Amino acid sequence: MAVIRDVMPAFDLLQPDSAAEAQKLLEQHGEDAWVMAGGLDSFDWLKDRIKKPKVLVDLSGVEELKGVRAMGDGVEIGAMTTLTEIANHPEIQKNYGVLAQAVTLVASPQIRNQGTLGGNVSQDVRCWYYRGGWPCYRAGGNICYADTPVGRNREHAIFGANRCVAVHPSDSVPALIVLDAKFVVRTPKGEQVVDAEDYFVGPEDDITRINMLRPGDLLTAIRIPATWAGAKFYFEKVRDRNVWDFPLMNVASAMRVSEGTISDIRIAVNAVSPRPMRLKSVEEAVRGRPADAETGEMAGKLAVEGAVPLQFNGYKIPLMRNLVKRAIVGAAQPPANGGLAAGQSAQPPQQAKSGLAGDPGIQEATCV
Repeated sequence: MAVIRDVMPAFDLLQPDSAAEAQKLLEQHGEDAWVMAGGLDSFDWLKDRIKKPKVLVDLSGVEELKGVRAMGDGVEIGAMTTLTEIANHPEIQKNYGVLAQAVTLVASPQIRNQGTLGGNVSQDVRCWYYRGGWPCYRAGGNICYADTPVGRNREHAIFGANRCVAVHPSDSVPALIVLDAKFVVRTPKGEQVVDAEDYFVGPEDDITRINMLRPGDLLTAIRIPATWAGAKFYFEKVRDRNVWDFPLMNVASAMRVSEGTISDIRIAVNAVSPRPMRLKSVEEAVRGRPADAETGEMAGKLAVEGAVPLQFNGYKIPLMRNLVKRAIVGAAQPPANGGLAAGQSAQPPQQAKSGLAGDPGIQEATCV
């Protein structure tokens, strides 16, 4: 946390009641404006005096950005829909259970009651150097404090490092990627719809941003087509604590199986790279293969090819290898009593237990 010696800077609070008005305000105030959804990430930045906007645009009064709506081919979720509403929605539980699982594992019940889907996918990285106000590359400086001989980088990237090694922290994003979700963005030039994986920006493209939103842009909704409705799903989140914690890593998969053979699959991981990763090479490798442990083992090994650990996060390589394996084998297995199968709702999946010798708090998934 930053050292605080002053009062929180004053800002103008604007509270639009429509998406069109909100976008116009963002366009009008440009880089001086800050968008607030549920406020959870926003208040962290404001209370630590790291972000000092002149204008705060509060979206809480924009009703059209809230709720889950049926579309001709799937569902549309407003960006201001709370994570609790999504987790409890019958249509999401029935046909898109991987998303219900993912959002149920976010933080704590209190945070899920306030936090929104748009905020969860758009939140900034959690690197404590960056969050603490250190002048790193992402903050406009000329060094990455985490990627040094004495840097603390246990939670940081093993893929995609390009000056910045902070990872994307969202739990909902891998589920949205495997569901082939589309993000709807209102811009000064009109509406733009992009694939979930293309919403995010890596440091190699722009180190100052984590997603495609520019001043004047507003994420309004996320659309999930029926393409993967009722598929076999798997989601797992590994974290130090089983509540109120960000992922050390998470994985999601959506799979179609015909007579024991994987006919189609999408798989994604997060907290391993500055942007969420869809594992296309793994998908291509396992299509047409049996949905068994041997295929899962092969997929896990392929998934970690090219990984480059930092000084304190080497555990992430075996962790990722085994989570990918489990995402294939676990999705293919019929559910245990109370478990999740296609078209069923469930409580969050059982979490891996803590306790890897030499690194307390790392989950046993590294050792499977």
